Amino acid sequence: MFYVYILRSVNHPDQTYIGYSSDLKQRLQYHNSGKCKHTSKFIPWHIEFYCAFKIKSKALDFEKYLKSHSGKAFTNKRLI
Repeated sequence: MFYVYILRSVNHPDQTYIGYSSDLKQRLQYHNSGKCKHTSKFIPWHIEFYCAFKIKSKALDFEKYLKSHSGKAFTNKRLI
């Protein structure tokens, strides 16, 4: 399975991060280890939302959409 996920910072709840992974548990550990420069300032993180896809390209398309202007509006209104 391929996952699109939204993380929320525990200490800075206004901070979110949208990403993609084929191993969601390992990816969360990666973000919380401080190795990702985009998320290291706001650790620890928890998973706010995730969605599983069977097809990699569908997951990547959905991640791209969520990162777009209209996708951010959809996220804030419907997902988190």
